[in-house]
Amino acid sequence: MSRTEAETVDMAREGGPDGGGARGGIEVLTPRDVPLGGPRAMTVRRTLPQRSRPLIGAWCFADHYGPDDVARTGGMRVAPHPHTGLQTVSWLFSGEIEHRDSLGSHALVRPGELNLMTGGHGISHSEFSTGRTTVLHGVQLWVALPEEHRHTARDFRHHVPEPVRTEGAEIRVFLGELAGSVSPVRTFTPLLGAEITLGPYASLTLAVDPRFEHGLLVDRGDVRLSGTVLRPAQLGYAGPGERALTLRNESAEPARTVLLGGTPFEEEIVMWWNFVGRDHDDIVRARQEWEDGSDRFGVVEGCPAGRLPAPALPNATIRPRRNPPRR
Repeated sequence: MSRTEAETVDMAREGGPDGGGARGGIEVLTPRDVPLGGPRAMTVRRTLPQRSRPLIGAWCFADHYGPDDVARTGGMRVAPHPHTGLQTVSWLFSGEIEHRDSLGSHALVRPGELNLMTGGHGISHSEFSTGRTTVLHGVQLWVALPEEHRHTARDFRHHVPEPVRTEGAEIRVFLGELAGSVSPVRTFTPLLGAEITLGPYASLTLAVDPRFEHGLLVDRGDVRLSGTVLRPAQLGYAGPGERALTLRNESAEPARTVLLGGTPFEEEIVMWWNFVGRDHDDIVRARQEWEDGSDRFGVVEGCPAGRLPAPALPNATIRPRRNPPRR
Protein backbone atom coordinates (compact mmCIF):
# COMPACT_ATOMS: atom_id res chain seq x y z
CA MET A 1 0.00 0.00 0.00
CA SER A 2 1.30 3.44 -0.88
CA ARG A 3 1.34 6.41 1.45
CA THR A 4 -0.64 8.79 -0.75
CA GLU A 5 -0.03 11.77 1.52
CA ALA A 6 3.32 13.55 1.33
CA GLU A 7 4.56 13.57 4.88
CA THR A 8 7.91 13.06 6.54
CA VAL A 9 6.75 11.09 9.59
CA ASP A 10 7.70 13.91 11.92
CA MET A 11 7.21 12.59 15.44
CA ALA A 12 5.81 15.93 16.53
CA ARG A 13 2.78 15.21 14.31
CA GLU A 14 2.30 11.44 14.50
CA GLY A 15 -0.25 9.63 16.63
CA GLY A 16 -3.29 10.96 18.44
CA PRO A 17 -3.47 14.12 20.52
CA ASP A 18 -1.24 12.68 23.24
CA GLY A 19 0.30 9.76 21.33
CA GLY A 20 -1.22 7.27 23.75
CA GLY A 21 -0.43 6.50 27.38
CA ALA A 22 0.72 3.76 29.72
CA ARG A 23 -1.72 1.84 31.90
CA GLY A 24 -0.58 -0.97 34.15
CA GLY A 25 2.76 -1.38 32.39
CA ILE A 26 1.12 -1.57 28.94
CA GLU A 27 1.47 1.50 26.72
CA VAL A 28 -1.82 2.10 24.89
CA LEU A 29 -1.46 3.56 21.40
CA THR A 30 -4.45 5.02 19.57
CA PRO A 31 -4.49 5.42 15.77
CA ARG A 32 -5.28 8.37 13.57
CA ASP A 33 -7.55 8.22 10.52
CA VAL A 34 -5.85 8.70 7.15
CA PRO A 35 -7.81 8.87 3.84
CA LEU A 36 -5.99 7.15 0.99
CA GLY A 37 -6.98 9.79 -1.56
CA GLY A 38 -9.90 10.75 -3.76
CA PRO A 39 -13.51 11.77 -3.02
CA ARG A 40 -14.46 8.16 -2.22
CA ALA A 41 -11.30 7.54 -0.23
CA MET A 42 -10.85 4.38 1.76
CA THR A 43 -9.86 5.50 5.25
CA VAL A 44 -7.24 3.58 7.21
CA ARG A 45 -6.36 3.72 10.89
CA ARG A 46 -2.63 4.38 11.18
CA THR A 47 -1.30 2.86 14.41
CA LEU A 48 2.43 3.05 13.66
CA PRO A 49 4.41 5.24 13.66
CA GLN A 50 3.42 7.13 16.79
CA ARG A 51 4.99 10.10 18.49
CA SER A 52 5.79 8.01 21.54
CA ARG A 53 6.50 4.73 19.74
CA PRO A 54 7.84 4.97 16.16
CA LEU A 55 8.78 1.29 15.94
CA ILE A 56 8.03 -2.05 17.59
CA GLY A 57 11.00 -4.23 16.80
CA ALA A 58 11.62 -3.50 13.13
CA TRP A 59 7.87 -2.95 12.52
CA CYS A 60 7.80 0.69 11.40
CA PHE A 61 4.33 1.12 9.89
CA ALA A 62 0.87 -0.32 10.51
CA ASP A 63 -2.34 0.57 8.67
CA HIS A 64 -5.52 -1.12 9.89
CA TYR A 65 -8.49 -0.81 7.54
CA GLY A 66 -12.07 -1.98 7.18
CA PRO A 67 -14.56 -3.45 7.27
CA ASP A 68 -14.73 -1.34 4.10
CA ASP A 69 -17.80 -1.49 1.84
CA VAL A 70 -16.18 -1.59 -1.59
CA ALA A 71 -19.44 -0.61 -3.33
CA ARG A 72 -19.33 2.68 -1.41
CA THR A 73 -15.61 3.50 -1.39
CA GLY A 74 -14.35 1.78 -4.52
CA GLY A 75 -11.98 -0.37 -2.46
CA MET A 76 -8.24 -0.41 -2.85
CA ARG A 77 -6.89 1.01 -6.12
CA VAL A 78 -3.18 1.75 -5.73
CA ALA A 79 -1.27 2.24 -8.99
CA PRO A 80 2.41 1.23 -9.36
CA HIS A 81 4.56 2.94 -6.74
CA PRO A 82 8.08 2.40 -5.36
CA HIS A 83 9.60 1.13 -2.11
CA THR A 84 13.12 1.09 -0.68
CA GLY A 85 14.71 -0.16 2.53
CA LEU A 86 11.75 -2.20 3.79
CA GLN A 87 9.57 -5.29 3.54
CA THR A 88 5.80 -4.98 3.08
CA VAL A 89 3.52 -7.46 4.85
CA SER A 90 -0.06 -7.83 3.58
CA TRP A 91 -2.59 -9.67 5.80
CA LEU A 92 -6.34 -9.76 5.17
CA PHE A 93 -9.36 -10.63 7.30
CA SER A 94 -11.79 -10.39 4.38
CA GLY A 95 -11.73 -9.50 0.68
CA GLU A 96 -9.12 -10.12 -1.98
CA ILE A 97 -6.31 -7.94 -3.42
CA GLU A 98 -4.44 -8.44 -6.69
CA HIS A 99 -0.70 -7.78 -6.36
CA ARG A 100 1.71 -7.17 -9.24
CA ASP A 101 5.34 -6.13 -8.88
CA SER A 102 8.47 -5.39 -10.91
CA LEU A 103 9.85 -8.86 -10.20
CA GLY A 104 7.03 -10.19 -12.39
CA SER A 105 5.09 -11.53 -9.39
CA HIS A 106 1.33 -11.72 -9.89
CA ALA A 107 -0.45 -12.93 -6.76
CA LEU A 108 -3.70 -12.66 -4.86
CA VAL A 109 -3.81 -11.62 -1.22
CA ARG A 110 -6.51 -13.59 0.59
CA PRO A 111 -7.57 -13.92 4.24
CA GLY A 112 -5.16 -16.03 6.26
CA GLU A 113 -2.43 -15.88 3.60
CA LEU A 114 0.79 -13.90 3.89
CA ASN A 115 2.21 -11.84 1.03
CA LEU A 116 5.66 -10.47 1.89
CA MET A 117 7.54 -8.25 -0.54
CA THR A 118 11.14 -7.16 0.00
CA GLY A 119 11.90 -3.73 -1.41
CA GLY A 120 15.58 -3.61 -0.50
CA HIS A 121 17.42 -1.41 -3.00
CA GLY A 122 14.22 -0.80 -4.92
CA ILE A 123 10.97 -2.36 -6.14
CA SER A 124 7.62 -1.16 -7.45
CA HIS A 125 4.18 -2.77 -7.20
CA SER A 126 0.44 -2.20 -7.54
CA GLU A 127 -2.51 -3.28 -5.39
CA PHE A 128 -6.14 -3.48 -6.51
CA SER A 129 -9.05 -5.11 -4.70
CA THR A 130 -10.67 -7.64 -7.03
CA GLY A 131 -14.21 -7.76 -8.40
CA ARG A 132 -14.96 -10.62 -6.01
CA THR A 133 -14.46 -8.31 -3.03
CA THR A 134 -17.50 -6.85 -1.30
CA VAL A 135 -15.90 -6.05 2.08
CA LEU A 136 -12.20 -5.23 2.41
CA HIS A 137 -10.68 -5.65 5.87
CA GLY A 138 -7.10 -6.21 7.01
CA VAL A 139 -3.73 -4.74 7.90
CA GLN A 140 -0.81 -3.45 5.85
CA LEU A 141 2.51 -3.56 7.70
CA TRP A 142 6.05 -2.44 6.94
CA VAL A 143 9.32 -3.76 8.34
CA ALA A 144 12.48 -1.61 8.29
CA LEU A 145 15.55 -3.41 6.94
CA PRO A 146 18.79 -3.14 8.95
CA GLU A 147 21.72 -1.30 7.41
CA GLU A 148 23.56 -4.44 6.30
CA HIS A 149 20.52 -5.64 4.32
CA ARG A 150 18.70 -2.49 3.23
CA HIS A 151 20.09 -2.67 -0.32
CA THR A 152 19.28 -6.38 -0.70
CA ALA A 153 17.71 -7.65 -3.93
CA ARG A 154 13.96 -7.35 -4.41
CA ASP A 155 11.97 -10.46 -3.49
CA PHE A 156 8.42 -11.76 -3.02
CA ARG A 157 7.12 -14.60 -0.85
CA HIS A 158 3.68 -16.14 -0.33
CA HIS A 159 2.91 -18.35 2.68
CA VAL A 160 -0.25 -19.93 4.09
CA PRO A 161 0.26 -20.69 7.80
CA GLU A 162 -1.46 -23.67 9.36
CA PRO A 163 -3.69 -22.55 12.24
CA VAL A 164 -2.76 -23.63 15.77
CA ARG A 165 -5.92 -24.34 17.76
CA THR A 166 -6.05 -24.32 21.54
CA GLU A 167 -9.03 -24.29 23.85
CA GLY A 168 -10.78 -21.04 23.07
CA ALA A 169 -8.23 -19.64 20.63
CA GLU A 170 -6.84 -19.95 17.10
CA ILE A 171 -3.37 -18.68 16.14
CA ARG A 172 -1.91 -18.12 12.65
CA VAL A 173 1.81 -17.35 12.75
CA PHE A 174 2.81 -15.60 9.54
CA LEU A 175 6.28 -14.49 10.65
CA GLY A 176 8.59 -15.82 13.33
CA GLU A 177 7.68 -18.40 15.95
CA LEU A 178 4.86 -18.70 18.50
CA ALA A 179 2.89 -21.49 20.18
CA GLY A 180 5.02 -24.17 18.49
CA SER A 181 4.36 -22.81 14.99
CA VAL A 182 7.31 -21.55 12.92
CA SER A 183 6.99 -19.50 9.73
CA PRO A 184 9.49 -20.44 6.99
CA VAL A 185 9.50 -16.90 5.57
CA ARG A 186 12.83 -15.09 5.93
CA THR A 187 13.17 -11.85 7.85
CA PHE A 188 16.32 -9.78 8.33
CA THR A 189 15.86 -9.12 12.06
CA PRO A 190 14.15 -11.35 14.66
CA LEU A 191 10.39 -10.76 14.20
CA LEU A 192 7.01 -12.10 15.19
CA GLY A 193 3.70 -11.64 13.37
CA ALA A 194 0.55 -13.61 14.22
CA GLU A 195 -3.22 -13.34 14.02
CA ILE A 196 -4.86 -14.49 17.27
CA THR A 197 -8.61 -15.05 17.54
CA LEU A 198 -10.13 -15.59 20.98
CA GLY A 199 -13.53 -17.12 21.67
CA PRO A 200 -16.05 -15.34 23.92
CA TYR A 201 -14.47 -14.68 27.33
CA ALA A 202 -11.55 -16.94 26.46
CA SER A 203 -8.09 -16.48 27.99
CA LEU A 204 -4.73 -17.40 26.52
CA THR A 205 -1.22 -17.22 27.98
CA LEU A 206 1.61 -17.29 25.44
CA ALA A 207 5.28 -17.91 26.11
CA VAL A 208 7.22 -15.18 24.28
CA ASP A 209 10.87 -14.30 23.69
CA PRO A 210 11.99 -11.98 26.52
CA ARG A 211 14.35 -10.18 24.12
CA PHE A 212 11.34 -8.96 22.14
CA GLU A 213 9.10 -5.94 22.53
CA HIS A 214 5.51 -6.64 21.51
CA GLY A 215 2.48 -4.80 20.20
CA LEU A 216 -1.05 -6.23 20.25
CA LEU A 217 -3.41 -4.60 17.73
CA VAL A 218 -7.10 -5.25 18.44
CA ASP A 219 -9.31 -5.63 15.38
CA ARG A 220 -12.56 -6.51 17.10
CA GLY A 221 -13.68 -7.15 20.67
CA ASP A 222 -12.31 -5.82 23.95
CA VAL A 223 -9.12 -7.65 24.88
CA ARG A 224 -7.26 -7.48 28.18
CA LEU A 225 -3.49 -7.64 27.67
CA SER A 226 -1.60 -8.41 30.88
CA GLY A 227 -4.22 -6.54 32.91
CA THR A 228 -4.90 -3.62 30.53
CA VAL A 229 -8.10 -3.53 28.44
CA LEU A 230 -7.60 -2.62 24.77
CA ARG A 231 -10.53 -1.46 22.64
CA PRO A 232 -10.90 -2.05 18.87
CA ALA A 233 -8.20 -0.25 16.82
CA GLN A 234 -5.99 0.31 19.86
CA LEU A 235 -2.52 -1.20 20.12
CA GLY A 236 -1.00 -2.25 23.44
CA TYR A 237 2.78 -2.10 23.75
CA ALA A 238 4.80 -4.34 26.11
CA GLY A 239 8.53 -3.72 26.40
CA PRO A 240 11.32 -6.33 26.43
CA GLY A 241 11.69 -8.63 29.42
CA GLU A 242 8.30 -10.34 29.32
CA ARG A 243 8.43 -14.14 29.17
CA ALA A 244 4.67 -14.53 28.83
CA LEU A 245 1.74 -12.47 27.61
CA THR A 246 -1.81 -13.14 28.79
CA LEU A 247 -4.74 -12.20 26.56
CA ARG A 248 -8.37 -12.34 27.68
CA ASN A 249 -11.41 -11.61 25.54
CA GLU A 250 -13.74 -9.44 27.62
CA SER A 251 -16.47 -9.73 24.97
CA ALA A 252 -19.41 -12.08 24.42
CA GLU A 253 -18.35 -12.37 20.74
CA PRO A 254 -15.07 -13.65 19.25
CA ALA A 255 -12.20 -11.16 19.43
CA ARG A 256 -9.50 -10.82 16.78
CA THR A 257 -6.01 -9.40 17.28
CA VAL A 258 -2.66 -9.16 15.52
CA LEU A 259 0.45 -9.67 17.65
CA LEU A 260 3.66 -8.03 16.43
CA GLY A 261 7.06 -8.39 18.03
CA GLY A 262 10.78 -8.18 17.54
CA THR A 263 14.08 -7.24 19.12
CA PRO A 264 14.37 -3.46 19.55
CA PHE A 265 15.56 -1.82 16.33
CA GLU A 266 18.47 0.36 17.42
CA GLU A 267 19.23 2.11 14.11
CA GLU A 268 17.93 5.53 13.18
CA ILE A 269 15.80 5.67 10.04
CA VAL A 270 14.11 8.29 7.90
CA MET A 271 10.73 7.46 6.40
CA TRP A 272 9.07 9.58 3.72
CA TRP A 273 6.33 8.56 1.28
CA ASN A 274 7.19 4.93 0.45
CA PHE A 275 10.91 5.10 1.16
CA VAL A 276 12.90 4.07 4.22
CA GLY A 277 16.48 5.36 4.35
CA ARG A 278 19.07 6.62 6.81
CA ASP A 279 19.25 10.30 5.94
CA HIS A 280 17.64 13.05 3.89
CA ASP A 281 19.91 12.41 0.90
CA ASP A 282 18.75 8.78 0.67
CA ILE A 283 15.18 10.00 0.23
CA VAL A 284 16.07 12.71 -2.29
CA ARG A 285 18.01 10.20 -4.38
CA ALA A 286 15.25 7.55 -4.33
CA ARG A 287 12.57 10.08 -5.22
CA GLN A 288 14.57 11.44 -8.15
CA GLU A 289 15.30 7.96 -9.51
CA TRP A 290 11.59 7.09 -9.34
CA GLU A 291 10.65 10.27 -11.17
CA ASP A 292 13.36 9.59 -13.79
CA GLY A 293 12.06 6.06 -14.46
CA SER A 294 15.29 4.50 -13.22
CA ASP A 295 15.88 0.75 -13.54
CA ARG A 296 16.27 0.77 -9.76
CA PHE A 297 12.52 0.16 -9.38
CA GLY A 298 11.76 -1.86 -12.51
CA VAL A 299 8.40 -1.93 -14.29
CA VAL A 300 5.08 -3.41 -13.17
CA GLU A 301 3.74 -5.34 -16.16
CA GLY A 302 0.02 -5.97 -16.69
CA CYS A 303 -1.30 -3.18 -14.47
CA PRO A 304 -3.95 -1.04 -16.23
CA ALA A 305 -3.03 2.11 -14.27
CA GLY A 306 -0.08 4.44 -14.78
CA ARG A 307 2.62 5.03 -12.20
CA LEU A 308 1.98 7.18 -9.14
CA PRO A 309 4.08 10.35 -9.25
CA ALA A 310 6.16 11.13 -6.18
CA PRO A 311 4.88 14.02 -4.08
CA ALA A 312 6.99 17.15 -3.66
CA LEU A 313 9.73 16.99 -1.07
CA PRO A 314 9.24 19.02 2.11
CA ASN A 315 10.93 22.39 2.30
CA ALA A 316 13.08 21.13 5.18
CA THR A 317 15.57 18.41 6.00
CA ILE A 318 13.93 15.07 6.77
CA ARG A 319 15.06 14.10 10.25
CA PRO A 320 16.05 10.63 11.45
CA ARG A 321 13.92 9.01 14.12
CA ARG A 322 14.25 6.19 16.59
CA ASN A 323 12.39 4.92 19.62
CA PRO A 324 12.82 6.76 22.92
CA PRO A 325 15.37 5.29 25.37
CA ARG A 326 14.09 2.23 27.20
CA ARG A 327 13.23 2.80 30.83
